[in-house]
Amino acid sequence: MTNLAENLVAAAAARPAHAALKCGPTTYSYAAFDDAAARVATLLADNGIEPGDRIGLMLPNVPEFAILFYGILRAGAVAVPMNPLLKSREIEFYLSNTSAKILFAVPTFAEEANAGAQAAGARCIIADDALVAAIAGSTPQAAPVARDGLDTAVILHTSGTTGKPKGAELTHVGLGRNAEVSVRTLFSAQPDDVIMGCLPLFHVFGLTCGLNSAVYSQSTLTLIPRFDPRVVLDTIAADKVTIFEGVPTMYSALIAARTDTDDTSTLRLCASGGAALPAQVITDFEAAFDAAILEGYGLSETSPVACFNHPDKERKAGSIGTPIEGVEMRVVTVDGTEADVDAPGEIQIRGHNVMKGYWNLPEATAKSIDADGWFSTGDVGTKDADGYYRIVDRTKDMIIRGGFNIYPREVEEVLYEHPAVAAAAVVGIPHSSLGEEVGAAVQLKPGASVTEEELRDYTKERVAAYKYPRQIWFLDALPTGPTGKIQKRDIVIPTN
Repeated sequence: MTNLAENLVAAAAARPAHAALKCGPTTYSYAAFDDAAARVATLLADNGIEPGDRIGLMLPNVPEFAILFYGILRAGAVAVPMNPLLKSREIEFYLSNTSAKILFAVPTFAEEANAGAQAAGARCIIADDALVAAIAGSTPQAAPVARDGLDTAVILHTSGTTGKPKGAELTHVGLGRNAEVSVRTLFSAQPDDVIMGCLPLFHVFGLTCGLNSAVYSQSTLTLIPRFDPRVVLDTIAADKVTIFEGVPTMYSALIAARTDTDDTSTLRLCASGGAALPAQVITDFEAAFDAAILEGYGLSETSPVACFNHPDKERKAGSIGTPIEGVEMRVVTVDGTEADVDAPGEIQIRGHNVMKGYWNLPEATAKSIDADGWFSTGDVGTKDADGYYRIVDRTKDMIIRGGFNIYPREVEEVLYEHPAVAAAAVVGIPHSSLGEEVGAAVQLKPGASVTEEELRDYTKERVAAYKYPRQIWFLDALPTGPTGKIQKRDIVIPTN
């Protein structure tokens, strides 16, 4: 495979009438999906787009995202997926950073999109009826533009938690192989499967494991423009969803929203990534939904899947499993040597899934990927005697209290075990003598109640004396990012 869009061409040839994309009452067959993408490719060429040019794509989970994405790839151009909620200055940065020529955006956010595109010197095209007519009026491109497998297909900007976002260059072969391995070794997806598309397609998890995996397996992707647990539950029943993919907060929300009348019997497999999945959430979800959750791990820079609990191997709760086919992982100490069994260190990854580099940032690329191809993740993890990996925490999230290292996830796991707790985030609080103190922001389950003192005592009984949170505060909801991952940097620490 050279151009990732060839997977769509193959699906349309093999199953032209099969449902490819669903969104509410709208359905696209594979033939219609491929035809629309081919017309987009011609439209782009008619607008002066050449192979290698960058195109911004700022849409929610609607069929138009998939059509424009595959049209961009088919034209040989590079897709730059972006969160529709970005403001004009952020849009300007993403477009300027990649020298994008065009931005596709939805009418809802047209004002910000137009302002950002204008500032970046890019053309903004709103995905409205006029664009639909323009696509329909174009001639379908005969075949995808030939690309080298190592050519950049997608530039995905990292979250920017440690500075300005960096654009990770993901290749045609890297994304294609990641989808293929995921489908074949993890999900066992077949054409009669229906994959839930509630993970944002502008994020690498939803893009690879949702859209690209559905196209590769020639199955159906049912799209939810905005995650709502009630809508998701209704869609699982209506569309007979068999594979659900989500982040931990989605699983917690589904547990809370499910009623005895919800029919989720078609679910056969669930996958979780994006953040650590608390063991208690796994237990509660599987009891309610009668479907196993496979937890895995990856990053934007790894296309994303790197490690997973495989369906044909022992599943270890709280573990991210073992590396996927064609990928190597290791845990290294500060001096670069491999850590002992069960000893914490930084996780490094090498394989077909690793990005080409950060766009126009050779120094950052060299710092992240060494001469032997090992990518340093910035995540602290361990490897047990059976070769299973666990994420301890992000390096930057570690709390150092009086010289003791505290990994927030360990304390969060205990908080999640309390029957009143729906979500928890443990953070470091500046302290004059200890350096940092342990704090916890907590969201309670509907109708539940517990005092700060009770929750502190509960945790104190279950972790070492230096680890339990001295300060606990309650929030109606913890702040989350576009994928539903809890954003610790947005948590405001109350002043007592």
